Amino acid sequence: MSSLKVEFFHDVVCGWCFVLAPRLKQLQAELDLDIQHRSFILQTSREAMIERFGSMPQAKDTILGHWQACARAEDEKRINIEGMRQQPFEYPNGLLAARACQTANALGGNAAHEQMFDRLQLAHLVQSRNIGDKATVLAIAAEAGFDPQAFEHAFEHDAPALLEQDLRLGRHLGISSVPSLVIADRYLIPGALGLEQLRQSLNNIRQELAAKPEGAVQ
Repeated sequence: MSSLKVEFFHDVVCGWCFVLAPRLKQLQAELDLDIQHRSFILQTSREAMIERFGSMPQAKDTILGHWQACARAEDEKRINIEGMRQQPFEYPNGLLAARACQTANALGGNAAHEQMFDRLQLAHLVQSRNIGDKATVLAIAAEAGFDPQAFEHAFEHDAPALLEQDLRLGRHLGISSVPSLVIADRYLIPGALGLEQLRQSLNNIRQELAAKPEGAVQ
């Protein structure tokens, strides 16, 4: 039996992506999952944040309210709401972090994308660091073991096109929220499912694929 392809569409600044990622990773070996990381940003600029939330202070207040639900759902209880609330910087959009994930992908493939995504989420949701600041993002990449010069070069020259590929793919597949999983190019699972529900959903899909090997995204 071949591995089950799972495309994980995520945004580094998304608390629900932080909730889902460890559950997906926990099931990877058990269910023989081929997890492919994809960037999908909901707001790509300060202007988009203001359009969505009304103002930058309101954006931070609203999103940290969402973090409360994420913190209740997160299995490891790491989300640091008060740490982020006390920071003087505006709540970041996900553009620079997504470019960093794509940079890692350019340098080291999907595994490096996953590593960078995890490190940036930890920095954002637990350590209260400003991942909307390029210098901070580059520092996190260096801490993760990437060569600083190679990373910065790829960040500027390779990452934008790779990011646009993921965004186009997400739009083509009908992604409208994160986290979202696309299974075997056919099945869409939105949201941060609990571990048992996720396990059951993936097992059900594997059984359906065995019975109906052809089909479109649903």
